[in-house]
Amino acid sequence: MLEQIIPQNLFAFFLVFARIGSVMLLMPGFGEAFVPARVRLIIALAVSLVVLPIVAQVLPPTPTTPIGLFILLGNEIVAGLFIGAAARTMMAALQAAGMVAAYQSSLANALVSDPASQQQGALAGSFLSVTALLLIFVTNLHHVMLAAIVDSYGLFVPGQPLPLGDLSAATARVVGKSFLLAVQVSAPFIVVGLLFSAGVGLLNRLMPQVQMFFIVMPLQVFLGVLLLMVTASSILLWFMSAFGEGLRTLFTGG
Repeated sequence: MLEQIIPQNLFAFFLVFARIGSVMLLMPGFGEAFVPARVRLIIALAVSLVVLPIVAQVLPPTPTTPIGLFILLGNEIVAGLFIGAAARTMMAALQAAGMVAAYQSSLANALVSDPASQQQGALAGSFLSVTALLLIFVTNLHHVMLAAIVDSYGLFVPGQPLPLGDLSAATARVVGKSFLLAVQVSAPFIVVGLLFSAGVGLLNRLMPQVQMFFIVMPLQVFLGVLLLMVTASSILLWFMSAFGEGLRTLFTGG
């Protein structure tokens, strides 16, 4: 019945659009809060039109019942949300690293409006996130994200049940990778902060009558800003490499 109402080409296009449109809701760069919904819709439609001939051979025929159609579209939406959420989780490593850097620099209360999340965040985290978004497009890393969408059709084949066990394992792996990346990115601030705190504690024991708080905080802020200025390029290069490699290994079955 549905085969007579919905042409196969139109069904295939909307099936691809269901996954890609879901990805565009969360994918870094494309799914940011400052990107208008109409622009995201146009991008999703254009990408779906380009991807359709590539994945046409793995698309199933039109279901014969409405329930089968809803189940098929639901699986595609869940797969798309997983892909976008995985990339967004890895991107969140910079926010976590920026918060650690802010705490170590006594700048945790210096909040600014983060255009990516549309809420207030730590100064260092907002700077790293916005700069990383810029570098994603400057270095053509968004091509890797788009390629990951195409590669996902080899992992989540339309018409087949979603591998829920593999999805759970992949989610845990992505979250762990994000935390590990956040620790790696913020490692200079953690090491310098611990050494600085140990030195200040030793001075406080030697000179308990001195108000160390008023003396140390300006030095800590200066040291944190200086360290961010020195390590920002290395931090972003490390993140871009890990982000691209994480996407490749996740959606190519590696």
